[in-house]
Amino acid sequence: MSAKPPLTFQLRKLLFAALLLLICILVVYWLTQENKPWIVPEEYKSLKNPLPPSESNLSAARQIYVDECAQCHGERGQGDGPEARSHYPLPADLTDPKRLRSVTDGEIFYQISEGRRPMPSFKHRLTQDQRWQLVLLVRSFSQSAASDNSPAPPPKPAAEK
Repeated sequence: MSAKPPLTFQLRKLLFAALLLLICILVVYWLTQENKPWIVPEEYKSLKNPLPPSESNLSAARQIYVDECAQCHGERGQGDGPEARSHYPLPADLTDPKRLRSVTDGEIFYQISEGRRPMPSFKHRLTQDQRWQLVLLVRSFSQSAASDNSPAPPPKPAAEK
């Protein structure tokens, strides 16, 4: 009996270790890539929404949102849709006024158009006008959240009651 294990056993151990290492590297890469901020090309940052925030545009956007976005971003854009917890990173809270103040319409349009895992790209699924309508809707989510958080007006003096 030889003390050395057969070559095939050693080869299997080596292949298993290499496969395990590769899986670990891929998981670390995937986790670090998903947490990076969006990199939006400069030509998009200066784009202005060509559509007015009319009720017809917002109504059309709401229907698209319900069909394409609400399952992850939630009914009111808070990132709490029924599928939200199954994704990493979690869907963005579109009601956060600070977050939405720091991005331009063009940046939102780019993010909707290009997507980033787990969010799909909508550049071939929606028309350019539909994507701009969604930008209007996203803006409206943060504006209504900001007005909900505004302080209540002071009570009227007793003499005015």
